[in-house]
Order: sequence, then structure tokens, then C-alpha cells
Amino acid sequence: MDRRAFIRASAAWSAFATLPAGMAGARAAADPGKWRSFEVTTRAEVLNPAGVTRVWLPTPLTPDTAYQRALGNHWSAEGGNVRFSTDPHYGAGIVTAEWPAGQKPVITLASRFATRDIAVDLSGPGAAPPESAELLKKYLAPTKLLPTDGIVKETADKIVKGAGSDVEKARAIYEWIVDNTHRDPKTRGCGLGDIRFMLESGNLSGKCADLNALFVGLARAAGVPARDVYGIRVVKSDLGYKSLGANTENITKAQHCRAEFYATGRGWVPVDPADVRKVILEEGGGKQPDDPMVVAARRRLFGAWEMNWLAYNYAHDLLLPGANRGEVGFFMYPQCETAEARLDSLDPDNFRYQITAKELV
Repeated sequence: MDRRAFIRASAAWSAFATLPAGMAGARAAADPGKWRSFEVTTRAEVLNPAGVTRVWLPTPLTPDTAYQRALGNHWSAEGGNVRFSTDPHYGAGIVTAEWPAGQKPVITLASRFATRDIAVDLSGPGAAPPESAELLKKYLAPTKLLPTDGIVKETADKIVKGAGSDVEKARAIYEWIVDNTHRDPKTRGCGLGDIRFMLESGNLSGKCADLNALFVGLARAAGVPARDVYGIRVVKSDLGYKSLGANTENITKAQHCRAEFYATGRGWVPVDPADVRKVILEEGGGKQPDDPMVVAARRRLFGAWEMNWLAYNYAHDLLLPGANRGEVGFFMYPQCETAEARLDSLDPDNFRYQITAKELV
């Protein structure tokens, strides 16, 4: 770690030690006024390095939001050069580690953050301050995996026909996704998020990066600003959903993408239709859509999130610092590149990593 980065990290960790008690140790997940704090540690190792090797790790979302506060990062990578940067377009925090040929690439990153549950009141006119026009324009724009023309636009127009406000349009899209998609347990990782392919093929299946990306793309095509929020589950659900939490300290495979849309007077509204489909598939061995647990999740996940989850970033089509092999569609998993190739983040035989989480009290 360079000296300036160490000073920044040390200052943030010192500030953490002086947080109010209610923020550092609260556990009442149903109370959106209560903060909980966590530490997530990622250890990544490249088993077969070739030439110069680089590893990229995501860090907690900044700037702070109503549901999450970043509390600092600390890293070590013997024999390597490590630097922190933010993507200029989306503001994604990126820790980049680089090792010369002949070095064994191993990096450990510890990130601390605080979260609290969030629920947006969708009744009445709302009084949230307006978002900047420039930012809203960004979250209406197409990306490579989220086009807003062709079949995406045609589908969105059909879904929102007759809807008036942005909330009504977003609600129509949310309900359509819950009714017409399904979670595919055979999908690798969290999926690819290629929504044009999903609609053209008629195969409306996948995991969170597919189903929630479909919400975002359809919302943008309907003129509603929306964005994916990429992250990872860090602790069990306190709301009784075993399928919607991390049930061990090892969260290596607990990545989860959520979504938000923007409504005037209400600000950014959290949604998660993909998790409704996860409850249907996995909770208690599977449940019918009219099961009370599913109905409750469906109602709650339009406008609210349980924050047993770490948000990383909103980034799409991200060019990682120093990368030689093009962009990544999104940045939710550790990434690695050697002189020979970009490694598969889901291939532990070549790129081994473990992510653990603990609550700080």
C-alpha cells in the first residue's frame, strides 16, 4: 500500500471507532433508522500467473447513500503495486494490484461499511430533493447489455401502456418480470445481463444480473431512469428468508445485483424482482406464487431493501485500470488478467479467491 492510501485507510478506520453506538452495533433490521456495521475481506490468489499479472477488486459504494456508508479500505499485496481509483463515469471504486513476472500474486482487501434497511414511501407526492438532469440522463442511456431500442422498447411500451407516472410504469415492469420470468439455478454466477438476447430468444430465465437488468433496461426504454446496483450479501436475513441472506461467514458465492428507479419527489426507489423469483424457487424447497411468504416478498421488494447486503457500484461496460483485454459488462466479482488472458472469475482452478464477512459490534 502506498503511504497516502495507508493514511486514508487509517483515518477512515479511526473514524469508525468513534461512530455512535446505535450505528456500530444495532441489529433491528426492520427499523430503517438502525445502522449495522460490517467488515468484508477478500483474499485473491492467481495460481498460474504469466508475465505481468493484474487483479481488480470492487470496494463499497461511494458517495454515501441513505442505506450505506463506506468506512474505509485496507489492503496488502506482497511484491505487488496497489492503487485505488474511481471510474470517471460511474464512480465505481476499484483496487488494482499489479505484480511483475516471477512474483506470486496474492492480495488481501478488507473493507468496512455500515448499512441500514431502506423503504421509500410511495404514497402521496413525496418531497425528496430533485436529482441532477445530467445524472438522470446517464441512467436513461443504453449500454452494450442494456439496449433501449428494438425489442426492448417494443416490450416496454406494451408493458407500461396506460400507466401514467414513473412509479406506475416501474410497478408495471416489476410485476411483469415477476410474472413472466423464472430463476434458473443452472445459470453460472449471477448471469450475463444480456437483455436483448433474453427477449429475442424468449428465454426469460437467469439469475439476478439477468432479471434485474431486464427491469433496468425496460424502465430506461420506457423513459424511467433506472440502474443496476452490484453487490454481495453479507449476513442472514432477519425477515425469515433463508434464501435471501448469507448464512455463513464465507460469502464467496453470495454476489447479488439489485435495481433502483428514479421517481420525482421520491428519489431513488429500491426494487428487486429477481429476489421474488428466488423466493419462489428456493425458499423452503420452493413455493407457489400465491404463498404468503412470496406475496410478502413481492409487496416488500417494490420500494424496500433489507440491507444485509453490501452495494459495490452501478458500473456497466467498465474498462478496468491497465486492462488489455477490453471492458467488463459489470463489476461484481474479482477480476484478473495475466499476460496470456483474462481469467474466468468463476474458475477457481486458475483464479482462487475467498470472501468473508463479519458484523462489527
